[in-house]
Amino acid sequence: MIKVGIADYGLNVWYGNMHDYEWRLSMLKELGFDGIERLEAANAETALRYNALAHKMGMDFTTCRGTNAADTLAFSSGLGKNYIWVQSTASDFDTFCRHANHQAEIAKQYGIKVGIHNHLGTPVETEEQLEEFLRRCPDCYIVFDIGHHHAAGGDPLYIIEKYFDRLVTVHFKDYVIKDANASVWSSRLRFCELGGGVMGDIPKRVAETLIQKGYNGWVMVEHDTHLQDPRIDLKISRDYLKDCGI
Repeated sequence: MIKVGIADYGLNVWYGNMHDYEWRLSMLKELGFDGIERLEAANAETALRYNALAHKMGMDFTTCRGTNAADTLAFSSGLGKNYIWVQSTASDFDTFCRHANHQAEIAKQYGIKVGIHNHLGTPVETEEQLEEFLRRCPDCYIVFDIGHHHAAGGDPLYIIEKYFDRLVTVHFKDYVIKDANASVWSSRLRFCELGGGVMGDIPKRVAETLIQKGYNGWVMVEHDTHLQDPRIDLKISRDYLKDCGI
């Protein structure tokens, strides 16, 4: 069964990065979500406390980010989660791949997968870069963002079909163009609620493909920027996925 969560970066931006998880999870539960992607924890005690809170509320999360890659791995493994993001500040592709391969090698010992989050403005931005990364890093998986991929000129359905077995989660989003000639991606576009942007029926087709292929992991709605109360945008996106069968 597919679960629907929130990649809550946009909530952090709107609310000023205030992590009151009880309030946040209550709000998301009321809107029909099953949880969030990443808990943020500065130490093990906090990770355990947030984990207990989420489960008390009947909510969940998929990974736990500490202040460094080692803590992220330890917290996520200790809490029974199955993946972490690649963590690297490298700006060049070769170094980024080297870091990812090392993290995947270490994480494998803990039964944890390491996933690359394709993102505009990073070493893994375009479809070509993503495929080359997956070739060079055969033990890495994908935290696949269909919005970033489409905005970089890629075909999300192609990636879903070809690399289905390497998905650890899928980020759903749409976007609008702010300035097509802007050189910086964040000035060029703004991510928005599903169905409100230029992606047309691609999110719907991705959802249908995941269902057809028997995907039983998490999908994450992500709105990087809210221009109104986030609950309005999030309800629109949750209803959109319900209409797609998720």
